[in-house]
Amino acid sequence: MIALEGVSKRLGGKLILAPTTLTVAAKTTVALLGPSGCGKSTLLRLIIGLLTPDTGSVTVTGEVVTAASAPAIRRRVGYVIQDGGLFPHLTAGENASLMARHLGWERARIQDRLDELCELVRLDPPLLGRYPVELSGGQRQRVGLMRGLMLDPDLLLLDEPMGALDPIVRARLQEDLKGIFAALKKTVVLVTHDIGEAAYLAEDVVLMREGHILQRGALRDLATRPADQFVSDFLEAQRTPWQSEWSA
Repeated sequence: MIALEGVSKRLGGKLILAPTTLTVAAKTTVALLGPSGCGKSTLLRLIIGLLTPDTGSVTVTGEVVTAASAPAIRRRVGYVIQDGGLFPHLTAGENASLMARHLGWERARIQDRLDELCELVRLDPPLLGRYPVELSGGQRQRVGLMRGLMLDPDLLLLDEPMGALDPIVRARLQEDLKGIFAALKKTVVLVTHDIGEAAYLAEDVVLMREGHILQRGALRDLATRPADQFVSDFLEAQRTPWQSEWSA
């Protein structure tokens, strides 16, 4: 589904992503984990073609991502960022249906899809008439997820989608996302710095530091067979019940 081969990126003369090779199989959920500034979000933007790699190539569903191919590829990819990334001058419904309207979908088709997605993400349909400022953080994030899913993409990219939410709202949305991933069976790449979130949502984690992939595998493997000291230190810094039961 996704293949990066020797991909690197510099921004402002600074190396953000060292030459990186990474594959993500179809219908799997992979979490990119690591401290702020380690290159997680840059990697995601390279996958969707918002950034162009300095070296190497990115392939999505068998097609190399280039300036020419990126617009069409983006229509097959749902992209969700923190707080939903909603346009403040559009209602929730207009935000969610933005690409469908751009592509000329009929009004009835758009409404049917909005109804389906409201049920999927557990959003009360009357909220679609509100503007982002009139919604809670959790509601805005659900609208952002609806926008990402509007065109029924093969691939879903989530960039810290729950980073700004309070713990209770975050936990509820995590539960709903886990159900959505299981129901839709899509390929998902999730960026997070939260180990518990990665453990709950992803089968496979990729731990990054300073633009490098340090280790990839099940979180249990990282906890019990760390590749280097930073892996242990990073996991130890976020000690949670899932870790203590493995290290007991």
